[in-house]
Amino acid sequence: MKSAYYDIIGDIHGYADKLHDLLEKLGYEKAAGVFGHPTRKVIFLGDFIDRGPQQKQVLDTAMAMVHNHQALAVMGNHELNALAYHTLDPNTPKDGPSRHLRWRTKKSTQQHQAFIDAYGTDPKNPELSRVLDFFYSLPLWLELDGLRIVHACWHAKSIEYLASLLNQNHTLSKALLVAAIPPGSPEHDAIELILKGPETRLPDGGHHTDKEGTQRSHVRLAWWMPPSTPWSAATRPPNIIAGSRGDTLVPAEVGLGYSLELPPVLFGHYWFSGQPSPLAPNVACLDYSVAKGEKLCAYRWSGESVLSENNFVYA
Repeated sequence: MKSAYYDIIGDIHGYADKLHDLLEKLGYEKAAGVFGHPTRKVIFLGDFIDRGPQQKQVLDTAMAMVHNHQALAVMGNHELNALAYHTLDPNTPKDGPSRHLRWRTKKSTQQHQAFIDAYGTDPKNPELSRVLDFFYSLPLWLELDGLRIVHACWHAKSIEYLASLLNQNHTLSKALLVAAIPPGSPEHDAIELILKGPETRLPDGGHHTDKEGTQRSHVRLAWWMPPSTPWSAATRPPNIIAGSRGDTLVPAEVGLGYSLELPPVLFGHYWFSGQPSPLAPNVACLDYSVAKGEKLCAYRWSGESVLSENNFVYA
């Protein structure tokens, strides 16, 4: 794609007031119901939904900007989960009750409740259908002129594998969604890496409590860290693996690292906090925990190959 200037915005999670404040801070003005800028466009990093109280307002704003060519967007794991939650599993046994690709358990419903409160679950609801169609229109990644965009992880092998399976614009078909949801398939593994990032099992049968209070035996890897990183610094959040194991370097086969020779990559997903800054000269996360009362963060990119702390803007 041709060169352009972009304002990349991290995970919003239903906080429209924060989104509107950030857009105004970035110099976007609303005309005929659409935020726009004379020389720049927004790129949304996905995870528009769940958690926050303003699901419809966020999607109305984002969809209007995308449809009127004022923004681009990629899919987040919450949009993927929503599609699966609202899609019947065609492989449901004929003699059993119908079920959805994402089973409607107590936990999955709680995670999705804010969206359900806004749009319901009736497949005949045109408003819900319009939003789900928008989710299907979101590419899993963008590779622009000098810039890479993905929700969680730029995993080159997974991107290469999926490129021939996705629609031409790197969007999901319903058939691929059906193939990708059940664990164990190569489609599932590749999409999980891109939208949720790599994970590793904690040593010695250990567990940790995630942000939602769930006990987990796996932990997210900080995939952008250099290969020589100790385990204590290679997880999100850090220091989950401690002691002598934490001081051990991550094995090369784990595949940490994003080369300094590659274009800048911007992503969300990882619940950072504090003062936003690049993670490496060409790596930045823009998820600064708005759903925990912290920041909705953007990066103003104007073609630079080395990212600057001065270009982070937040509300």
